[in-house]
Amino acid sequence: MSVFAPDSLSLNRKLPLWYQVSQSLRASILGRSPDAPLRLPTEEALAEHYGVSVLTMRQALKELESEGLISRHRRRGTFIEAEARRERTVRLLGSVDAIVAQQSGEDTTLLGHGPAPVPAELAEHFGDREVVGFRRLRRDRVTGEPTNWAENLIPAAVAAHVDPAVLTRMPMTKLLRDEVGVRISRITDTVEARLADPETARLLDVPLLSPILHYTGITYDDTGAVVDVARIRYRGDRFSFSVTVENV
Repeated sequence: MSVFAPDSLSLNRKLPLWYQVSQSLRASILGRSPDAPLRLPTEEALAEHYGVSVLTMRQALKELESEGLISRHRRRGTFIEAEARRERTVRLLGSVDAIVAQQSGEDTTLLGHGPAPVPAELAEHFGDREVVGFRRLRRDRVTGEPTNWAENLIPAAVAAHVDPAVLTRMPMTKLLRDEVGVRISRITDTVEARLADPETARLLDVPLLSPILHYTGITYDDTGAVVDVARIRYRGDRFSFSVTVENV
């Protein structure tokens, strides 16, 4: 039987290894293609793949099992739960893979892309650089219900290397890192409560002025330059906000 092939991971020794591995594997699972195998490699093979101990790998798998993303069967192995619904919590944690995991696992429709004006509140991040905007709508894979819509503002020099079609199957953060080759150094996140404007109400199928969660994520490369500003509007009746602080 063929086995699922997770993405690779560059470990950050300042963060718990089990947490980084669980988030990376979580992103791979949620972002997998429909025809991907459901059987995971053995604990030993996964540990070797990620460069961690079997005990660390076991802890990471336990985390995913508690979320209902995988099931473990003695003598048979570990399997992805094909119909498992992802947890509807906006998690702001401590690694790029956590951001990728949060953005994965939904059906994505590209609404459009092209040159975009920079809002006054974001002008400091781009200076005189030309900017390209990418707009996407995400839906729950099980119900088809719209859950959030996202707009990414990317410097034109970086956007020239972005294939818009790939955004229907891969989050922007992952695309920039793995496909374009941007060396991401950090992402700063802000979440605030807002009221749905007419466009958000239409796209998310919610009443005008109903509560939404408005997320802004600013991504920096290893030179300190901003390479992406993501603004995501989440349905307020489907998401909550939590922060996990690890003692590292």
